[in-house]
Amino acid sequence: MIDLRSDTVTLPTKEMLESVLEARLGDDVSREDETVNTLEETAAKLLGKEAGLLVTSGTQGNLVSIMTHTTPGDEVYMEAESHVYYYEVGGLSAIAGVIPHLIPGNRGQIPPETLEEELRPPNIHFPNPRLVVIENTHNRAGGTVIPQENIKAIADISHDRGLSLHIDGARIFNAAVALNVDVAKLVEPADSITFCLSKGLSAPVGSVIVGSEEFIEKARKYRKMLGGGMRQAGIIAAPGLVALKTMIERLREDHENARILAENLTSIENLKVWPVETNIVIVDLANTGYQSTDFLQKLEQRGVRAVSFGKTLVRFTTHRMVSKEDVLQAFTIVASILESNN
Repeated sequence: MIDLRSDTVTLPTKEMLESVLEARLGDDVSREDETVNTLEETAAKLLGKEAGLLVTSGTQGNLVSIMTHTTPGDEVYMEAESHVYYYEVGGLSAIAGVIPHLIPGNRGQIPPETLEEELRPPNIHFPNPRLVVIENTHNRAGGTVIPQENIKAIADISHDRGLSLHIDGARIFNAAVALNVDVAKLVEPADSITFCLSKGLSAPVGSVIVGSEEFIEKARKYRKMLGGGMRQAGIIAAPGLVALKTMIERLREDHENARILAENLTSIENLKVWPVETNIVIVDLANTGYQSTDFLQKLEQRGVRAVSFGKTLVRFTTHRMVSKEDVLQAFTIVASILESNN
């Protein structure tokens, strides 16, 4: 089976599994797990921030970050199809108690001038604007990269108006690799960042939040509130350390395989392929006679898995478990299905 559903299906490497056996463990709630401490310090240094915090998932990391930046009733600005709004079970409202203010983006980017227009002035009738969240890379826009100039412009506007900036950087290393920039430089204007260890970096579990020491100290308590206080969490942190040391540069291979897949899919008549920037390929079946659910069923029957992104949209995601030969085979299967429908 060629599994192109998500880079979350990646399995840990042998080195990651072996690292668990050597991990120095302790109670992380008491800050006594040396491996967790090392991971948090390494992550913070890598992204140019003062401190880090291991969390169980990107969803938990984003929620903890939002809670740390805000108080219930505050307004949080985000792109209209952000992961934090679209896929995180409404936690920002149900748990953090904040109000999402959605801004339609341009391939995942919030236009700075639109943010300025949308930020409401102080008024007794309005919630307090407190935070802007951007997503890099942007999942529902097709794995698009938010460039440095956009991040800086959004940060400048946010800070001038007294708001903080959080980056949902689940795939921030994909963005940095695609832009050929140092990840610390890319996220420099942000007040906090969450990134995922268990997507393209191939670790089995976990995400990390980074920010100032004051921010992380406050976030640690919210993590505990949400059930994220763990004991010998070094068994999670050890593979994460291996991921940070060995898996970032190889993301280029995933990007190349995504480009190969997209270039081949473009040759199929009536199939619209979105522009590809990183490891996500989105195709629109609208002119093929298929809806995504029916197409995905046929696809899986022939040995390829992908996911629906809407009535006629299908997402393919490349990752470490998928080779160039696999994506070429996936293309052949997609073409055969669509040709048989003509």
